[in-house]
Amino acid sequence: MLILMKLLILAAFVSGGFYMGGRYDYEYWGAVSGMILGIITLLSDSILQKVKPGRFIGAFIGLLFGLLFSKLVLIPLSPVLADKINSLSFALNAILGYGGLLVGANRGRNLTISSVLRLFKGQAIESNLKLLDTSVIIDGRIADICETGFIEGTFIIPQFILQELQHIADSSDSNKRARGRRGLDILHRIQKMPNISVKIVEEDFPNIKEVDAKLVALAKMLDAKVMTNDFNLNKVA
Repeated sequence: MLILMKLLILAAFVSGGFYMGGRYDYEYWGAVSGMILGIITLLSDSILQKVKPGRFIGAFIGLLFGLLFSKLVLIPLSPVLADKINSLSFALNAILGYGGLLVGANRGRNLTISSVLRLFKGQAIESNLKLLDTSVIIDGRIADICETGFIEGTFIIPQFILQELQHIADSSDSNKRARGRRGLDILHRIQKMPNISVKIVEEDFPNIKEVDAKLVALAKMLDAKVMTNDFNLNKVA
């Protein structure tokens, strides 16, 4: 995912440099300049780690729309301002392209590759996502709250949470086994509710060992809220 994102960013810089350089018959140097600027940006690991992937996707889409809008604005102006069209083109591309990049980055917080594909298919982008951890599922009160219609949005159940529930349900300890089976029953009960959307996601983080840390990482990736009864997890989620 990270490699693909970096390649897309580099391609955007090279394409942008090629396009801007082409306005002045310097396509080669424009592409080279774009590539250098893209490499410098990609080397800024601290920036990449702090910014959500969705912002990069949104920025890329916003940049494309900004440049496209600039092109449409220039079409009727070309015959009138033929002698100044190059300067005007450069200014509009810079202003509208940068403006589109900023707007796209701001609006792209919830974007992922899958959400962009859903958008092209005419499907709505999900929002108001909620991640359920093991403790809140086993507790069971979440099912009662769902039945009242007090909670809205989509419940996300990570595969590693299901595995943890199954592990508890298969425990040799009778108390743990009862708690695990109760959690699975509660989850099944929630899935049958017509007013609640429950989705199982396969995303995992092999480099992260603790389930709580995985849950926090997934919440950041999806821009979702974590629902938990765990006091320590609640402090960092």
